[in-house]
Amino acid sequence: MNRVLYGLALNPSLPAGLVDRLIEIADTELAEALAYRHDLSHAQAVALAGRVEEAAVQLAYEGRLTVADIDPVAQPRAALALLEENAGSPEWARRLATDPVVEHRERLAACPGLPSDVLETLAADPDVRVVAELALWTTPDMAARLARHPHAEVRSAVAANESTPPDVLAMLATGEGIPPAQRCLVCDREATPFVHDPNCARPDCDLLPGAACDGSHESTLDALRERALRNPATPIDVLIGLSDHSSPVLRWELAARPDLPPRLCERLADDPAPGVRADLAKNPVIGEAVMRALATDPSPDVRRSVALNPNVPLDLLTDLADTAKIGSTLLPRIAAASPAEVMNLAKSPHPGVRMLVAERRDLPDEIRDVLAVDPDAKVLKSIAGHPGLSEAQLCSMVDRHGVRVAAKVAANPDTPPALLEELTRHEPPVQKAFRVVARHRNATPLALLACLADRQARPMAARHPALPPDVLIELLGDEDRQVVEAAAANPALPLAVMSELVP
Repeated sequence: MNRVLYGLALNPSLPAGLVDRLIEIADTELAEALAYRHDLSHAQAVALAGRVEEAAVQLAYEGRLTVADIDPVAQPRAALALLEENAGSPEWARRLATDPVVEHRERLAACPGLPSDVLETLAADPDVRVVAELALWTTPDMAARLARHPHAEVRSAVAANESTPPDVLAMLATGEGIPPAQRCLVCDREATPFVHDPNCARPDCDLLPGAACDGSHESTLDALRERALRNPATPIDVLIGLSDHSSPVLRWELAARPDLPPRLCERLADDPAPGVRADLAKNPVIGEAVMRALATDPSPDVRRSVALNPNVPLDLLTDLADTAKIGSTLLPRIAAASPAEVMNLAKSPHPGVRMLVAERRDLPDEIRDVLAVDPDAKVLKSIAGHPGLSEAQLCSMVDRHGVRVAAKVAANPDTPPALLEELTRHEPPVQKAFRVVARHRNATPLALLACLADRQARPMAARHPALPPDVLIELLGDEDRQVVEAAAANPALPLAVMSELVP
């Protein structure tokens, strides 16, 4: 692939005439790049789709091709893309339902709005992968039928389908009222008992690590229960018994359910697996007593999950601020805090609490300005991105805390050009600041030239429209292909140069 042409294909300033010339010579990579252009005319989209099917697929997904533009025989994947968007022809679906390529039938099975006769054909497909894919997405009636399929993989897929009726999901989760499955993917291929080696070296093997069958299809049934636990349509009453299951993965999935009854929350709060307790801790359904108990958990992940809970009491959150390793993130409870609560949080004697409220970007000016002169660097790192800060305030942050806040100051959308230039000259250099400045809308040519000296920031700077044209032209011959592509994609590249570059 010619990296210059690839970059030009992405250049928003490329004239339509040059786009036409690129379409005429496009290979697969170049065609896929051209398909991302939002200024393609319908005629250009059709021409591109006729040249490379990968581009046709992408254009179909984006709604830029119609049924009249696609030949389902020559372009089956593009036809499937339209069917997946519920914009294809029923006749295409009937043709593809018997396509000799299994992957085509499998993709068709996931399409919405299929005719009933196509559903019947797919439900009877000889390849279980096709039937399982249908089971994942099909209608309630078909899902209820496929729940009794003899293959455990199909039943597992039914358990994941949110359209499956609740009574059917209960039957699958408990195994009651349904005959045992006869086969699974493991015993289809291996003599049982068999446990798949996680380090299997066979290149043609696609069994999951640890997949096992002793005749009871145990790994597939475990996967079925996991899927049923994740399915919001599964009645919680039938899942309560899984709180004592030996598999921590199942208990983990149970802890995240939004419909857990209080007694089950209390039981899972004592689970031996930290991952189970962590998922429970951020579940909005847990009560305050359980939340306070989990806030003293020995696992930092559990304590951090309590802080992420949208219903955590503010007094508990302030206690966690310095012990839970929350980091610089806007917590749901902080985002929902009232003006009075925000004022109290900003006055907290604990820097960790002030840092949390500083992550909000809708603070009143007076609170923002107080936090902008906070003596603690981690508070300044959180407030530095707040809109409305003056150049003097941002400069003061850098003067006081240097490398600790430089990148965050550079990321403020209102940081003025002169300060961005100063940040690129900071001693010692702040590598992350170069990458931020290289993407900043206010970056000047001088700041961008400094960013070009940094290996990681160089491709980002090469794409910035403020870069001088003569520098851009020089970068077209750079050793780094990412830099070449970025320079060619730069809208500031002179039109005459573009014309010379396109064959």
